[in-house]
Amino acid sequence: MELTIDLTGMRFYAYHGVSPQETRVGNEFEVEVSYTFASETVFESDDVHDTVNYADVYGTVKTEMERPSRLLEHVAGRILHALHDAFPQLTCLKVKLSKLHPPLGGEVHSASVTVEKRRE
Repeated sequence: MELTIDLTGMRFYAYHGVSPQETRVGNEFEVEVSYTFASETVFESDDVHDTVNYADVYGTVKTEMERPSRLLEHVAGRILHALHDAFPQLTCLKVKLSKLHPPLGGEVHSASVTVEKRRE
């Protein structure tokens, strides 16, 4: 049996961007993570050791968000790889990173990048 856990609405203030203003002033970002893993025992055991603890997943995302990058693609890829490496039991992983109100000279809610990886 497979189980999927979604973490949505994780908000961070970070310094990702191409322009000097973005790296100096920063911006708000939102991250969504969806991860799947095989689980038979968690439904019966009620034990955190039988799941992929979303507090640990959040901590990994937070660490990667604290490292500035120029491109959203780079940050999203780092988050994906860090989670993939930290949790070898994951069979599918999806990360969506959104920059809220990007400085584009007009009203834009967000610019987003989504990356996905399945374990072979």
